[in-house]
Amino acid sequence: MDPDSLRGFAGKLAEESGRAIAGMFRHPDLIVESKSDDSAVTVADRYAETLLRDRILARFPDHGIIGEEFGTQDEDAEYVWVLDPIDGTISFVAGVPLFGTLIGLLHEGEPILGVVYQPITEELMIGTASGTTLNGEPVRVREDRSLAEATLLTTDPGAVGEHKDAAAFEALWSRVALYRGWGDCYGYLMVASGRADIMLDPMMHPWDIAALVPVVRGAGGVITTWEGDNPIGGTSTVAAPPKLHREVMELLNGTR
Repeated sequence: MDPDSLRGFAGKLAEESGRAIAGMFRHPDLIVESKSDDSAVTVADRYAETLLRDRILARFPDHGIIGEEFGTQDEDAEYVWVLDPIDGTISFVAGVPLFGTLIGLLHEGEPILGVVYQPITEELMIGTASGTTLNGEPVRVREDRSLAEATLLTTDPGAVGEHKDAAAFEALWSRVALYRGWGDCYGYLMVASGRADIMLDPMMHPWDIAALVPVVRGAGGVITTWEGDNPIGGTSTVAAPPKLHREVMELLNGTR
């Protein structure tokens, strides 16, 4: 199955679920619950994932699904879709449009297609090995920035010290031009579209990661774990253009 042949289907999936999510954004009656891990969830998360699952299985009944809200189904299938209906629920609940829908497709465990969709600003990013597009136009990471000129993003600065070496992270952010918390999947969209340079998270889940890999790689970037390994199967991510990525790895892992 050619992943590029699925760009239209995956984009429509994201846009359809996005319309439902946008209708609940800043809704005064939105109910927020806490899951067993104390993370937030809303009816929008659950409705959107149900919609995505229904559409995928109607088209591809032999495919598997891994989703944040409703778990796994046929996860050993040749093709497995990985879903995070609202990546950045905290931002969604706060009425901040720094969230998005993540849709990834794995073939025999390797990511071959990724979608990031921000339904409020209507930014649809789709990545495969042949390239990454934003609203249908090709995009690339920016490779002309030095570390001293770079914009660094992360979702939760406070989480770094809980999971990684805070001193090494300080060595990184003290060397960049701009450090901001424009995070969750929107930060990776910014890196892949050349609007920021480095995006990293010290703690991630499979549904957070799968879609980001084709998106970043398709835009010419590098995405690994914090230690520089394959992000699939990992629990952290660092995304940047190739040269900057090498410098970031050296600083985060104390070799520079």
